[in-house]
Amino acid sequence: MQSDSWSSRPYVSRPNPGELMTDYRARLAHEHAEALERRQTELAEQVSIRNTPGERIRIWERLHGLTLPRDPTHRLLAVVATATDLALEQVLEEQRRRLSGDKEEAPRTDPDPAAVSPAI
Repeated sequence: MQSDSWSSRPYVSRPNPGELMTDYRARLAHEHAEALERRQTELAEQVSIRNTPGERIRIWERLHGLTLPRDPTHRLLAVVATATDLALEQVLEEQRRRLSGDKEEAPRTDPDPAAVSPAI
């Protein structure tokens, strides 16, 4: 399966002219397997600690075709927090950042491995 360029809705490709039905079915199965693999990868990235909370929330938004609600009491915020493996406060912080008009997320605070000296 592939997606329309203007939406994320999947569509089933049609047989190519002269394509045998068995080849068409095999191609569809291959496309379906690729789409499933992409989704699994995105689901893993949605909870990966390598991604910032904002990145994880954007992945959730893309997967579900929704945007983060503006209302800080919206029930969907808890769903987003659970799905992205974030604390609700982290989701609320991203929501506040977006509402304030900040374009950039705070930089990550991962320590530089070269700057960390081993304890002796």
